[in-house]
Amino acid sequence: MLDTGELLRDKVILITGASSGIGAAAAYVFAREGASVVLAARREERLGALVAELTDKGFEASAVVCDVTRAEDARRAVAHATERFGRLDGAFNNAGVGGDRTPLHEMGDEVYDAILDTNVRGLWNCLRAEIGAMLAGEGGAIVNNSSVGGLVAIPTAAPYVVSKHAVVGFTRAAADEYAHQGIRVNAVAPGLTRSELTVDWFARNPGLEEAVEATIPQARTAAPEEVAEAAAWLLSDRASYVTGTVLPVDGGYVNR
Repeated sequence: MLDTGELLRDKVILITGASSGIGAAAAYVFAREGASVVLAARREERLGALVAELTDKGFEASAVVCDVTRAEDARRAVAHATERFGRLDGAFNNAGVGGDRTPLHEMGDEVYDAILDTNVRGLWNCLRAEIGAMLAGEGGAIVNNSSVGGLVAIPTAAPYVVSKHAVVGFTRAAADEYAHQGIRVNAVAPGLTRSELTVDWFARNPGLEEAVEATIPQARTAAPEEVAEAAAWLLSDRASYVTGTVLPVDGGYVNR
């Protein structure tokens, strides 16, 4: 018998933005903790490779190609989860984009539109589909991926900051609206995390990594798995009395 943890045993969890970074880390963390995971993202080849890696290790995993900016894709991802595993117990809404660092007055409409479309409309699409499925079942838990940018200002990143504050707003609104119907909604607010994009950003800007780490009390960036671990707890029954919370996973950054 496969030796898994107890935190998410027998839960069916959908992960968006699952093809890399925090989403891919969440796939491994959640599966290790006993969940059946449904991986949703735009990169079909990468999703297939992740599912193969997970199933080779004895975990339950499936994938669906999904662009969260399209409502029909979000509905299809949720339908895939319920058809494949019979229900949806949890969702980690992780899909999101950042954008280049540019002064607000120099930023083009296309940048604003792209960031808000993914980070805000994408979340809107996913929440509606996920909550509908959970209401048809026995409730569930949702974790949205915000950012420290949803709690404090980040210079030259205005659309990103706006979008991540919106994630916090959606989290609190949905938590309040559906608490009495057995659905918990929380968010994580990661600090700078070592994703593929972050590593590339540091490589193109010598000295930037050291400068960023100097602003963090723990003096380092996060590993994707550390954010996934926080999300796993919020999705688990051990957080059964926690809803509407935004949990910083930032090495103390917002507490400076």
